[in-house]
Amino acid sequence: MYAIPFLDIPPLRSAGGTVTLPGSKSISNRVLLLAALSDGETTLHDLLDSDDTRVMLTALQTLGCQVTRLGPQQVKVQGLGGRLPVRQAQLFLGNAGTAMRPLTAALALLASTHGGVFELSGIPRMHERPIGDLVDALRQLGCPIACLGREGYPPLRVGHGAPVPLQLQAPIRVRGDVSSQFLTALLLALPLVAQQDVTIEVVGELISKPYIEITLALLARFGVAVIRDGWQRFTIPAGSRYRSPGGVHVEGDASSASYFIALGAIAPASPGHDGITIQGVGLASMQGDIRFVDAARAMGADITGSANQLHIRRGHWPLKAIDLDCNHIPDAAMTLAVMALYAQGTTTLRNIASWRVKETDRIAAMACELRKLGATVEEAHDAIRITPPTHWHAARIHTYDDHRVAMCFSLAAFNPAGQPVRIEDPKCVAKTFPDYFETLFGVCQAAPADIPVICIDGPTASGKGTLATAVAERLGYHVLDSGVLYRLVGLAAERQGIPTDAASLTQPAVAERLGQLAATLPVRFDAGRVWLDGEDVSDAVRTESAGMAASRVSALPPVRQALLDLQRRFRALPGLVADGRDMGTVIFPDAALKVFLTASAEQRANRRHKQLISKGIPARIEDLLADLKARDARDMSRQDAPLKPAEDALPLDNSAQSIEESVQQVLAWWQARRPDWAH
Repeated sequence: MYAIPFLDIPPLRSAGGTVTLPGSKSISNRVLLLAALSDGETTLHDLLDSDDTRVMLTALQTLGCQVTRLGPQQVKVQGLGGRLPVRQAQLFLGNAGTAMRPLTAALALLASTHGGVFELSGIPRMHERPIGDLVDALRQLGCPIACLGREGYPPLRVGHGAPVPLQLQAPIRVRGDVSSQFLTALLLALPLVAQQDVTIEVVGELISKPYIEITLALLARFGVAVIRDGWQRFTIPAGSRYRSPGGVHVEGDASSASYFIALGAIAPASPGHDGITIQGVGLASMQGDIRFVDAARAMGADITGSANQLHIRRGHWPLKAIDLDCNHIPDAAMTLAVMALYAQGTTTLRNIASWRVKETDRIAAMACELRKLGATVEEAHDAIRITPPTHWHAARIHTYDDHRVAMCFSLAAFNPAGQPVRIEDPKCVAKTFPDYFETLFGVCQAAPADIPVICIDGPTASGKGTLATAVAERLGYHVLDSGVLYRLVGLAAERQGIPTDAASLTQPAVAERLGQLAATLPVRFDAGRVWLDGEDVSDAVRTESAGMAASRVSALPPVRQALLDLQRRFRALPGLVADGRDMGTVIFPDAALKVFLTASAEQRANRRHKQLISKGIPARIEDLLADLKARDARDMSRQDAPLKPAEDALPLDNSAQSIEESVQQVLAWWQARRPDWAH
């Protein structure tokens, strides 16, 4: 998950492979609440792990619900059976409408029935999202509700601490033309008080009907069969009561599938692949956004599928412009707006007024960002018209803390002009798809020359690894510690009984065996840790003996040749920070930024001494200084790729700098190398 201010996506050329989707947000938060309100214990499988589900889980636990996490996407919920063990609480719900609206309704009814008082709040944008129609409906029932800021908007206080009688005889009227979540909230909450038939009447046209279908299907799974009269009247039968089904498997998120359906429609297939395969959701999905498949097909995508899988290939090219009523796919329709950039003609998306009251005003946001790329855009109250760019522009995409804006516009990196795209605040995707960019880059390819590389070279113990890791984290790039690769060769050799002492390394047979070992080194860098063949060896490769062995084996031509290709394969989307002794001179001579990091031998010896002492390892500064000087001499005088700065490297002496100061210097140099559009 990226925790960086922006993510630069280089021009993308092709795509291919398999994507497994996270669980549906709409289903996940509904089943969490239903499991909490039910009698019995429910195990939820493939649950979405995101910001929105975490705030729901935290709220349920605050209300006294016992939740046991069994795995990253699996939880066990002990239902409250309609009881209210906690009668007073303050709940923070972030920007999760799928938590705020249903919890408001459920707690308003429970507080009125049992006596209680609850305050529900969120981030500032949540306090701008209307909830007045739901509040009005609940007040018809007699529920005490106070808007603590602006009337009709969160934050809210429901209940006043004492039971109140509910008025259930007359139909409850709620508007349906602002958000379907108001009706969903009532449908989820009213079975808690259905001692008699309870009827909801929808005023005006009901938008986003497929989301109501999800709600009704899940209610049935938990034992409540709602009687529906068209889309205007819903009746919860007397005596309705939630019962746990025991276990529920959450479908993959159909809205998230839209980005990869679009990817398959836009991108040429990568060599060895036949398009994009999506697992976790298919043509039999209960989610309305699966109908995005029909819209993508209308634009020219070649899509086949089964109950739980989709396969997408580029079909008609360029894509065909469409004129579509998007009421049935309001979230996924945003992806169509970016697909329209690749269409021949003008695309019109209609009946999308609900975009105005989502995480941001999505019509205004999409219009603004599409224009940055060169598109001609007309916006209306409930529609948007997009004509593709005549000339594409590189662009900084502002994401408005809206996950769908960030994910949609990542697809603009396939533009035919080969222009890069900067996604500001990429971490906002955590709302529904925390690993979105990692998943995207896992199936996309770019020309190696388009994937940026920063090289940080320097002598032993200059702090290259620490600096490279920190810079990579700030940019969202991969990291390559080439010195660790040589250490890993030494460690793997030791485990296989291959000698690495100076005398043995003069033997051609030993050098050849070490070269073969290096060629098949199963190494992975992840979150600052080093993995060898699935084992965390981060500490084992940092010992002094491993460092000395690395310095010796790195001079062997068979080892160096074997690791050459391995190191270059680390150049992967969205970019790489590589540290070592010859990254800028030999491995990545075309790197966009090269830094030669150094410090005096005395300073380096002092740092290494403090590091070893902190780990309880005895050491003498004098010995460390002598060893560092010997290594420097050996590295600088070796025949193959001696240690020296690249001609275009920027020198950085960090003898008197903190790590953060060095990081900021490298980031400043990097930003200065970026094109004008990125500033």
